[in-house]
Amino acid sequence: MTSTVLIADDDPVQRRLLEAMVRRFGHDAECVEGGEPALARMQAAGQPRIDLLILDLVMPDLDGMGVLLRMRERAITTPVIVQTAHGSIETVISAMRAGALDFVVKPVGAERLQISIKNALRFEALEGEIRRIGRTAAGQLTFRDILSRGEEMARAIRLGERAAKSNIPVLIEGESGVGKELMARAIQGASERRGKPFVTVNCGAMPQNLVESILFGHEKGAFTGATDKHPGKFVEANGGALFLDEVGELPLETQVKLLRALQEGEIDPVGARKPVRVDVRLISATNQNLIELVKQGRFREDLYYRLNVFPISIPPLRTRRVDVPDLARRFLARFSAEEGKRLRGLSAEALAMLATYDWPGNVRQLENAMFRAVVLADGDELTVAEFPQIAAHVEGFDVRVPAAPPPVGAREVHREIVRVEVRDPNVLKLLDENGDVRRLEWLEEKAIRFALTHYRGQMSEMARKLGIGRSTLYRKMKEYGLGEHVPGDGANAA
Repeated sequence: MTSTVLIADDDPVQRRLLEAMVRRFGHDAECVEGGEPALARMQAAGQPRIDLLILDLVMPDLDGMGVLLRMRERAITTPVIVQTAHGSIETVISAMRAGALDFVVKPVGAERLQISIKNALRFEALEGEIRRIGRTAAGQLTFRDILSRGEEMARAIRLGERAAKSNIPVLIEGESGVGKELMARAIQGASERRGKPFVTVNCGAMPQNLVESILFGHEKGAFTGATDKHPGKFVEANGGALFLDEVGELPLETQVKLLRALQEGEIDPVGARKPVRVDVRLISATNQNLIELVKQGRFREDLYYRLNVFPISIPPLRTRRVDVPDLARRFLARFSAEEGKRLRGLSAEALAMLATYDWPGNVRQLENAMFRAVVLADGDELTVAEFPQIAAHVEGFDVRVPAAPPPVGAREVHREIVRVEVRDPNVLKLLDENGDVRRLEWLEEKAIRFALTHYRGQMSEMARKLGIGRSTLYRKMKEYGLGEHVPGDGANAA
């Protein structure tokens, strides 16, 4: 899904002009007539998130400066581009001090506005990533840090918010890489244990003979090699949360001790003479079907029902493709900063390709793909060429790998180059099925049909871009059977 830009301006003509430009840039646009409606829309529950606000400084009910001040009071972090017909230095300074990210003077040109929007979205993505990393380190991650526009993920977040209000055991289910740990951190960050320890254990990565020692700890001399006392993960998480990832990989003998820890609130360190009391919020996760493991005798049934009190299912990325552009921009902002590259965004073709791909590795695969693309990038924008491995699996994008380089010892050694070609459905083919050049009438009809869709029936804009008069455009549309698509006078006023 594209970014949503909110336009707040009391002038209807300016609203329509800005809306047309924003949509032409590939974003969704919403319009309000004043400052109060703008604040209400940005805080509206159950509505698509507003990614950017274009704010007029002079409005009758609540002016732009008032909106900026209230946004600061209410901790609304949406980036703002302010615009006014009076572009004095004092006005610019006041708006920037109040929190505006950029400033444009009416009437703003399309190129200037497009650059301003791209910079604002890039800045917001980087700021959001920095805030998320900081809250993660402090154990204060919230559900607002989880990017979501789709209903499936929104449902999972609502369940997580309910789970955070109690100490109920939570089982997070989902494929590898969907963000189960992120959900677990958000549950703790929204609970009373906010800011307390959050300890992560990957149950599938622990050596079988050390599982109990890692989880429950051991005393000095409890076994060969135990030269020091080790508290264990349960004690480390005391007062906070313990996240058991891939809990289905735990050995059966360890499952017995885990069940006792959940039921009694006590653990038995290896070699200890008495149990140790712990206060831990347990959140477990799995990418397997635990009930099938129970049937196979690989997972204890009593432990399954103890863990599966409040299940939350995280949908795979392929079922929530609307989140791909937002995630891609966030990863791009972070990796660009880490690699010291000034990348202003992704091309429309690259975003379309990423949103079409199935992502079997889910969010983790997208993150790694973005990292690789940033490292490969030579320009100031990521294109399809930076994602050759993804393009090879998406219909409509062609990857061609030339022949292998000459053998070692040859006089010239050529670098292997991967060329990615995009087959754009909007590109007209000049040759027909027989290899003959198409007639001009055919090309003219296709061009008018495309312009009709691209400019959303705005006849003045279509005529200007096609380089013909409006009367000629009307006549040709009727000739090609497009007369029924001609809008009325009201639609042509823009």
